[in-house]
Amino acid sequence: MDATLQSVTNAARLLKAFLSREETLGVSELSRRLGLGKSAVHRLLATLAAEGLVTRVEGGGYRLGIVMFELGEVVRSHMDLHAAAGPVLVELREQTGESSQVGVLDGDEVVYVDRLESTHSLRLFHETGRRVPLHCTSSGKVLLAAMSAERQEAIIARGFPALTPHTIVAPDAVRAELAAVRRRGWADAIDEREIGVASLAAPVHGPGGDVVAAISVGAPALRFRALPREHLVRCVVEAGEAVSRRLGWSPENLSSGRIEETLHARV
Repeated sequence: MDATLQSVTNAARLLKAFLSREETLGVSELSRRLGLGKSAVHRLLATLAAEGLVTRVEGGGYRLGIVMFELGEVVRSHMDLHAAAGPVLVELREQTGESSQVGVLDGDEVVYVDRLESTHSLRLFHETGRRVPLHCTSSGKVLLAAMSAERQEAIIARGFPALTPHTIVAPDAVRAELAAVRRRGWADAIDEREIGVASLAAPVHGPGGDVVAAISVGAPALRFRALPREHLVRCVVEAGEAVSRRLGWSPENLSSGRIEETLHARV
């Protein structure tokens, strides 16, 4: 095995040693369990400690670092999201007849982490795990609109590619679009990423109220335009709220009047 890959394997084995539930492990014990020399274990621990994956404690032992906790929280949140979204995606597809999906932010892109295909013979084929841009997809607009002003401006400053003649790329136009998304509580994108492709998305909130994902419906643009817009908006917005509630969010500040305002805005 390549030496670099072997070191990665050994690092992974070292971290897995903490699955024994012991809070701290010493170099000698890790050396024994892994079948590696103490000097090799020292080097691995020093590298992992520099990345925050392990932390040295008083007495010379090591325990898992805060970064491992943060990684675990990310994994847990994605598992929670999958469990919360599954039944809602089924209902959303039944209500609209179109493909339904959940996307999360990863860097400057959207990654679809869950998806159900349309019941129509003519449908969009976007596999789970696919990455799409922020600026020209409905899910991306929802996630971009929810960012802090500073992060949003940093992304806008880098510029956006015009993937079709309908892609919104001018900075002021992007800002106006995102302001509209925040105001009405949903986003759409028609022929912006690809001619003939359309979608509509709404935010999914985590327990603390932050937007953690976007739920959307996608369809060929011709069929999408034929769908009753108010019905489609209501289905997607309510789906977003349903997933949010299953994640532990309580929409206390979203009165029935606000819901109606959201549903009728630009419908």
